[in-house]
Amino acid sequence: MAKSDVAKERFFNLPVMVLISLSFMLGMSEFIVVGVLPDIAAGLKVSEVTVGNLVSLFAFVYAPVTPLGSALSARFPRFATHLTLVGVFLIGNVLCAFASNYGVLVVARILIALVSGTLVAIAMTYAPDVTTEQYRTKFIAWVFSGFSIASVVGVPVGTWVANTFGWRWAFHLVNVLTVVLIVLMVMVLPRNSRIVKIGFLSQFRLFFDRRIQLGVLDVVCGAAASYVFYTYLTPIMRDEVHVPEQYLSVGLVIFGAACLWSNLYGGKLADRGRGVEPLTHIRPIYCAHAVLMASLIVAHWVPVYGALLLVVLGMFMYLQNSASQVLYMDVASQSHPGSLNLAASLNSMSFNIGIAIGSAVGGVVNGHFGLMWLGPVGALFLVCAIAITTMLRPFVAQERKFYADI
Repeated sequence: MAKSDVAKERFFNLPVMVLISLSFMLGMSEFIVVGVLPDIAAGLKVSEVTVGNLVSLFAFVYAPVTPLGSALSARFPRFATHLTLVGVFLIGNVLCAFASNYGVLVVARILIALVSGTLVAIAMTYAPDVTTEQYRTKFIAWVFSGFSIASVVGVPVGTWVANTFGWRWAFHLVNVLTVVLIVLMVMVLPRNSRIVKIGFLSQFRLFFDRRIQLGVLDVVCGAAASYVFYTYLTPIMRDEVHVPEQYLSVGLVIFGAACLWSNLYGGKLADRGRGVEPLTHIRPIYCAHAVLMASLIVAHWVPVYGALLLVVLGMFMYLQNSASQVLYMDVASQSHPGSLNLAASLNSMSFNIGIAIGSAVGGVVNGHFGLMWLGPVGALFLVCAIAITTMLRPFVAQERKFYADI
C-alpha cells in the first residue's frame, strides 16, 4: 500500500485537517461581523442595522458568484487556483483590518465574498484524493463543521480580542492565521487536477434538473429561517435574554458548540441513503424546528427559556447541510458528471442566498417590529422548507432503483 493510501485510511490526516482549517478561516471571516457588530458600529459611527446589512451584502455577492467561480475553476489547475483565491481572501481581510470608513469595509467584504464560496467548492473536490469512499459524508460534514468550529472558537475569540484591543485586531488575527494556513497548503495538499472537458455554459445544465432545483430551494429556506435571528444573535442575547455584556462571548461559545454538534450530526443523517433521500428525512426535523423558532417570541417575557431555546436552535441550524451536499454531488454523478465542481458549490450558494434573504428580512423585522418578532418570521421559512422536502419524496423510489442496478 502506497504512503498516500495509508494516509487516506486515517480520516484526520494532515491534508484533511488543512481543508477543515480553511473552512474555519472562511467561517471566522464571514461570521465575525455578527460577534463584533456593536463594536464596528461604534467605531465607524454607523447604526447596528447598517453593520448588520454587511451580512446580507456578503451573501448577496457570495451566492451568484459561487457557481460561476466554481464552474470556471474546473477549467484550471486546482491547486494553483485554490492558492490564488486564498491570497485574494487574505487581501480582503487586510482591507477589513485597516478600513478607515464604512465604504472601505463594504469593498473588503465584497472582495472576500467573491472567493469564499469557490474556496469551499474546491475543498470538496479533494475528497477522493485525501480520504476514502467510506468517509465521504464524514469529510463533507467536517468541512462544513469548520464554519461551526469558527462559531465555537474563532468568533468568540475574535469578539474577546475586539472587546480587549479593538475590533480591527479581530481581523488582524484572521490575517495571521491565514498566512499560516497558506504555508501548510503549500506543504501538504495534492497537486493533481481533473480539468473538465465540457464547455463552461454546458456545466449549468445541472440547474435544469428538478432534484437540484428543489434541493437549492430547500436549503435557501432552511438557511433564511436561521439567519432571520442569527444575524442579530448578539443583540438578542443582550436585549431579550439579558445576558450581561461581559458574558456575551461565553454565550457565543455555547451557541457555536450547538452549531458544531448540528454539523457533525448532520453528517450522520446524510448517511441515510443516497441522492435525494437523506434530505427528505429532514422533513420532521423542519417541523420541530418551525415550532421552536416561533416560540422564540417567548424570550421577551421569559429570558431563561430564551437562553435555553437559543442553544436548541443552534443544534438545528446546520442539520440539512451534509444531506443537501450529498444530493447535489450524487445527482451530478448520476446525470451531469461534467458539472461536479459546480455541484460542489451549490450548498454554499444556496445557504448564502438564504443568509441574504434571512438577514435582510431580519433587518426589516427588527427595524419595524423589534427583535422579539424575528423567531415567528423565521418559522415561516421553515414551513416552506417542509413543503419542498415533501415535493422531493417522489424521487426517492426511482433513485433507489438506480443505485440497486449499478
